[in-house]
Amino acid sequence: MNGRLIAIGDIHGCHLEFAELLAQLALTKDDRLVLLGDLVNRGPDSCKVLDLARAYRATALLGNHELRLLKCHRTGDQRFLKEKDFDTFVRLQPEDWAFLEKMPLTFEEPELNVVFVHGGFLPGEPWQRQPAEVVTRIQVVDRAGRPAKRSDEPEAPTWAELWSGPPFVVYGHTPRPDICKLKWSAGIDTGCVLGGALTAYVLPEKRFIQVKARQRYWT
Repeated sequence: MNGRLIAIGDIHGCHLEFAELLAQLALTKDDRLVLLGDLVNRGPDSCKVLDLARAYRATALLGNHELRLLKCHRTGDQRFLKEKDFDTFVRLQPEDWAFLEKMPLTFEEPELNVVFVHGGFLPGEPWQRQPAEVVTRIQVVDRAGRPAKRSDEPEAPTWAELWSGPPFVVYGHTPRPDICKLKWSAGIDTGCVLGGALTAYVLPEKRFIQVKARQRYWT
């Protein structure tokens, strides 16, 4: 494999931190950049984040925030949106919608035995066949073995705790103060929009690079 394979966690409109992290990474033409979804909403400028993603030819995965926007855009049904989503929805340009429409659910690098996804996977089922509603939203697994949100099932184990691999999974979606590194997974949503940090995971050297949020943009 030539170059590095670099994943970046949930950006959520934090374009200044995204630009700072890109500068630190000093990408070359051989590097590949994978953004783990939720590029948009909550932070200061979703459109500037999408501009940077295109400029750096990033592979951007579908997150639950992009999924909500797309459902409304495709159907005209505003019930898919949460109140603060409208700020992004009305600003997106045709090239932004085209970019969102092309977002894949996963990105696999067989040579490194690694898969990238926004939320995660339901353990015990083939990851390749899991639908968007699962892989963009899962945080924990309830007692019935179903995917659930952490806020709805606070005592339930995370999907990553139950994931025994292979492959190794790099994911975002569940914000934490620190990187969550387990044997078969790495959770790199470190809550930039919440005032935490924006995290990159660099392969094959398995190195983490972070920039601190300039402020708390979302409460």
